[in-house]
This record gives sequence, structure tokens and C-alpha cells, in this order.
Amino acid sequence: MSQEAKVIIGISIVTVLILIGAVFFLSGAQKEEAKPAEKVTDTKQLLGDQKRIVKAPNAKVTIVEFGDFQCPACASVHPTVKQILKDYEGKVNFVWRHFPLPMHKNAMLAAIASEAAAEQGKFWEMHTTLFDNQKEWEESGKAKDIFVSYAEKLGLDTTKFADALDKKFNAERIQSDQDAGITLGVNSTPTFFINGVKENGVLSYDEFKQKIDAASK
Repeated sequence: MSQEAKVIIGISIVTVLILIGAVFFLSGAQKEEAKPAEKVTDTKQLLGDQKRIVKAPNAKVTIVEFGDFQCPACASVHPTVKQILKDYEGKVNFVWRHFPLPMHKNAMLAAIASEAAAEQGKFWEMHTTLFDNQKEWEESGKAKDIFVSYAEKLGLDTTKFADALDKKFNAERIQSDQDAGITLGVNSTPTFFINGVKENGVLSYDEFKQKIDAASK
């Protein structure tokens, strides 16, 4: 056998070995991906004080969302979440937890606005208003004025509301939510936990339904 032939055979053997190794590597990666998602068992850390909750006393499923009112993805999934809560009324608890991202300049003020509205019994109304009108205020230099106008439309005491914004009402509670999220591995919004199982990003209606139905069994 010529030297050239030996070289060619040697290269062929190495190539085959590399291909075999790649197959095993990819197979291992697929098995790793197939592992069941880890479940958060520290419910106190996950649920917090549960003050921002749509509660169903006999529900078997609890959805927790760590969200940011200025996050476009959170706004896009908001109608889906509303539909899920309507279709699963009485069967699902929903907990909102604040996670304003630092790159969103009005996110923290929006979170404070929702808390200021909560002080007057209108958290969920402000929650929806902020998402429905996100484009109006997200980059505005007059976000406070816009939020006060929302408060007026919702029938709130605007003087009290504006004062709450100035005093950064419940900022420590918002920070507590964020700290809990970081501990739980949240690094983007929206992040959902369905019965403690973490789900990153926007879920479709069908994805929510599938996961809720599975968790209900």
C-alpha cells in the first residue's frame, strides 16, 4: 500500500470517529433537553405576599408571572393571559409579580403607578390600562402625567395618586418581587411559573391550555 493511500485511509478513519462522536454528543444534548423541568418548591419565595392575585379558592393551578409593564413581550401576551383567566375562571389562580427591567426607563414608574392604583382598589384596572396603552407612555418624558390621566379615567383620586407616584409608593415591595425573581432564576420578562414550573417567554393560548390541563390532573 502506498504512503498516499495510508494517509487517505487514516483521514477517513478520523473523519468517521469525529462523526460518531458528534452523533453521541447531539444524542446526549437531546436527552438533556428532554429532562423534566425543575419545579420550584419554595412557595413563599414564589408567591410572595399574594396581594396582586386573581384568586380561585378551589383552583388546582397557580400561574405566577414576573413581568414588566414596559416590556413589549409582556404586552403581547397580556390578552392571552386575560383570555386564559376568563376561560379558566374559578380553576386558576394568577399572581402578578413586578420585574421592571433597568433598560426600560418608565418601567419602574409604571410599576409604582399600578401600586398607587392598588391603594385605591384599582390594581387590575391599571394593570390592563398600562399594557393596552404601552406605546403611548413607554418612551415618554411625561409618563407621570400620562399615568395621572389614566388614574382620572379610572375614577381615582388623582391628587392622592400623583402624590403616591412622587413618594415612590410601595417601591420596596416592587424591589422585593424583583429580588425574589432573581433568586428563582428570572432574568427576562415575561417569565411564568405554572404550578412552580418555569416557562420563559411568550406562551400561546394553546401552550397555556396544554400546561394548565396537564397540571390540573
